[in-house]
Amino acid sequence: MKYIDEYRDRDLAQALVKRLRDTITRPIRLMEICGTHTMAIFKHGIRSLLGDLVDLVSGPGCPVCVTSIEEVDRSVKLARIPQVILTTFGDMIRVPGTESSLEEEKARGADIRVVYSTFDALKIAAENREKQVAFLGIGFETTAPTVAAAIKTASQRGLENFSVLSAHKLLPPAMHALLQSGQLHIDGFICPGHVTTVIGTSAYEQIAAQYGTPCVVVGFEPVDILQGILMLAEQIEQHQAEVQIQYRRGAEPSGNLQALEIMTEVFEPCDAPWRGLGVIPKSGLSIRPVYETHDARRRFDLEVPVAKDPPGCRCAEILRGAVKPPDCKLFRTRCTPRTPVGPCMVSSEGTCAAYFKYHSE
Repeated sequence: MKYIDEYRDRDLAQALVKRLRDTITRPIRLMEICGTHTMAIFKHGIRSLLGDLVDLVSGPGCPVCVTSIEEVDRSVKLARIPQVILTTFGDMIRVPGTESSLEEEKARGADIRVVYSTFDALKIAAENREKQVAFLGIGFETTAPTVAAAIKTASQRGLENFSVLSAHKLLPPAMHALLQSGQLHIDGFICPGHVTTVIGTSAYEQIAAQYGTPCVVVGFEPVDILQGILMLAEQIEQHQAEVQIQYRRGAEPSGNLQALEIMTEVFEPCDAPWRGLGVIPKSGLSIRPVYETHDARRRFDLEVPVAKDPPGCRCAEILRGAVKPPDCKLFRTRCTPRTPVGPCMVSSEGTCAAYFKYHSE
């Protein structure tokens, strides 16, 4: 297939839809595991373009959404400690925990600051050495290397007042967990371009081989997504299960070796809780003992009780692709962007937020 560089071309998009209609002999079900893809699919009306040909299911691709309630509660507990400045990305502020959120704690006087990078938090630590500055580290393999670099820099500069509460997640183990559950029929995965620029396509090879599920790494423009769907459809029709790259301008098979190296130096895989998927073995990142000075979980008492989802909230099922937002009775009633009950409505990349903004269903 010729690679498309003109990824916003309307005529190319229409041609791709026609090729899809000519290729597909039965309806197929694909899962995108990236919140950016979810938003792009809704924003550009790709679902309506495809009609009944392709059922696009949103998976656990939003890092804010998959952060477990216990991890939110842990961050709230950390924010309540005197002399702690808690830094975090903006989307995490409004995610409800069991009894509070970081937004509520900030309103009560906790020193919680929104930052745009981990190095912003590092700067705050350098300017406030009399206080403990903690960064709430969330995200997939895309953000983990920058957090690792900040931890290493803090160690080199002797910034012992800087620590990270790591709630990072690794995407391939979640894909395994979804397929191993046997509860979901997925014909193929639309894989995230930005994560793959770090981890490379080799991370998906076992998934394709073990489960017979094709994977295509896809960019974020409308034509990118349509071409990726076509590549998956062609594999499915030919009974193939390979890992392919549509997003050639960004992703390579080997990934980013420098990013992987620093991530491996600072972090090690650990069992991690995912909202909707439970504890998945080796799916999180904990800070290695050599950098324990900068590990907030070692520095502070952050143990919290096991938490339950809010009554009526179906975020867990939505993240597994088992139901869609309109199936939740709270959707558009109690749960709106102004009054979110679950994280899928809070995050700018959440499935519920996408449905609310772009879908009339």
